[in-house]
Amino acid sequence: MTQPLEGLLVLDWTIWQQGSVCSAMLGDMGARVIKIEQRGTGDPGRWIVGAGGVDTSDTPNWYFEANNRNKESIALDLKRPEGREIVLALAEKADIFVQNYRLGVAARLGLDYASLRERNERIIYASATGYGPKGDEASEPSFDHLGLARSGIMNAAGEPDMPPLAITGGIADQMGAIMLAYGIVTAIVARERFGIGQEVNTSHLGSMAFLQGLSLSMKLMAGVAMPRSFRSQAGNPLWNHYRCADDRWLALAMLQPDRYWADFCRVIERPELAEDDRFKDMTARTVHREACVAILDEAFARYPRAEWLQRLKDASGDFIYTIVNSVDDLPDDPQVIANDYIVEMDHPQHGPTKMVGIPVALSETPGSIRTAAPELGQDTEMVLMDVLGWDFERITALREKEAI
Repeated sequence: MTQPLEGLLVLDWTIWQQGSVCSAMLGDMGARVIKIEQRGTGDPGRWIVGAGGVDTSDTPNWYFEANNRNKESIALDLKRPEGREIVLALAEKADIFVQNYRLGVAARLGLDYASLRERNERIIYASATGYGPKGDEASEPSFDHLGLARSGIMNAAGEPDMPPLAITGGIADQMGAIMLAYGIVTAIVARERFGIGQEVNTSHLGSMAFLQGLSLSMKLMAGVAMPRSFRSQAGNPLWNHYRCADDRWLALAMLQPDRYWADFCRVIERPELAEDDRFKDMTARTVHREACVAILDEAFARYPRAEWLQRLKDASGDFIYTIVNSVDDLPDDPQVIANDYIVEMDHPQHGPTKMVGIPVALSETPGSIRTAAPELGQDTEMVLMDVLGWDFERITALREKEAI
């Protein structure tokens, strides 16, 4: 089946996560992605074998696999002019060039947008940075943790009395990658319509600010951002989460709570609360929110979560709720399975291997995970022959010079 980005050639000069996930997303949708790696060392993400003190050396390199599926790898020495010339020659054939090095690194190597545009006016040149391409800190280095810190999200997570909280899993990197892919696809559409290539820039800071768009908009227009709140003092007790008798949690999300309150009180076996002046409407419940949440805490603690799920489902109130998962729960979540949010592929070294699936479903041109992350430089000769048309003699000379 045809894939939406089939026929596009992407040069991926990225390391770690932010840039690499972007190009993997393009590969998921059918683009041919050639990962340019430093000869001998490659992407430093190749060498991560553990996290949080957990040794994963006997399993697939989850970090590199997640960031580099559906790619080919060529290994070049970019300190040598012959290595840089290979990139420039490939850029003449490419549609997209993705990089996430600090501002100035590409220019020093002659691999910046201006240099590539001289070879190919239609190229889309995409860069991911920490703090954006302008300003005094444009060239400062950044990693995911700093993206969380600078964007304000560390002080949005948790409750008011907590210190700034980090969020595991490379969230800022992942969001930066998503926004970069969005910018690239938009630029490709613009090229198809107007015939122009262009430069695309995203950053940790801009991407994470956009992720918090509602809270930031509130700050900009109302003068105050959405504050952290105590779970025990939720302004709307039906927009909250509760612990059940088996220590599992349920989340409620009823944004128009007065529609549900009377029926909800019957389900939790406290029908008298619907007539209690402290809780009879949203305004009253907000005033007496701490007492209301305490009552709901006590009610949910009476039965295990499975029973509450059945009670809420069987009731006539059309309630809005779900379970609170951990990442450990996701592989077995029936909705994750049904929608292929986790898929299995045949890894050449490790056999059947589960991977995060593609979150966007296209009915006629779906994406797919076709190949595992490549070994360092495994496709160098093939790419030089297939894309550039170079013969074996020329490739052998480059190898003798240690350019590849």
